[in-house]
Amino acid sequence: MHPEVEKRVALVTGSGRHRVGNVVAQHLAKSGYSIALHYHSSEEAARSTLQELRGVGVDCEAYRANVAVESDVDRMFEDLLDRFGRLDVLVTTASVWSTVPLEEMRADDLWRDFNINTLGTFFSARLAGLAMCRQKDGGVIITIGDWAIERPYLNHSSYLISKGAIPTLTKTLAVEFATRNPKVRVNCIHPGPVMFPPDSSEDDRKEMVESTLTKNPNCPESISQAVDFFIANQFVTGVCLPIDGGRTIFSPDSVSRERPI
Repeated sequence: MHPEVEKRVALVTGSGRHRVGNVVAQHLAKSGYSIALHYHSSEEAARSTLQELRGVGVDCEAYRANVAVESDVDRMFEDLLDRFGRLDVLVTTASVWSTVPLEEMRADDLWRDFNINTLGTFFSARLAGLAMCRQKDGGVIITIGDWAIERPYLNHSSYLISKGAIPTLTKTLAVEFATRNPKVRVNCIHPGPVMFPPDSSEDDRKEMVESTLTKNPNCPESISQAVDFFIANQFVTGVCLPIDGGRTIFSPDSVSRERPI
């Protein structure tokens, strides 16, 4: 059961693998939060992070759930709230993507991406927000979209369609929760190439560098900094913030594709 002295608690979905969600979770741990890690298939990596954080004194737990399955998400939140007693921050980095040419795309591709990227975000954000509404001091939800919904690239239609729903989801929930508790805020981050994929080639990485105005991709800490901003600024809700090195407004002719976080 949770201790009598309540400490700020953050849940980061998709934080098992050593990708952006993991970076955000570790950043929030260093900022003093108790951490709820979430994973689906990356149990070994999640357990490693769990032990690492506990080793430096962080109150931390790891939860396995398929975010596309409502009963899994329900169980995760029930266990989390029983364990910690509250939830102050949710960051929804759990997502899936694949390269599928339009000619080959089938309904299964759309449903896979929609179920995880859209429904998975909704299930987690809804339960988090309703729990936060019951807390006097509310809470903060940060969804993760993608810069490319504004400038779509080729061969990722199902992924981008699923991510295109996130801004509307964010704004809708911002209104819904604020009418119940004005201290509950919902905002969205649209990442650009903030972290090189582990299997990317040197040419891929050079192309990602050239795709930005700032010429400094592979900076996952920029997402953590945006999370800090949304947590701290109590007059911001329903906003979508590109963290993309200028990618939204700049597209060199040589760049025809991109890879999500």
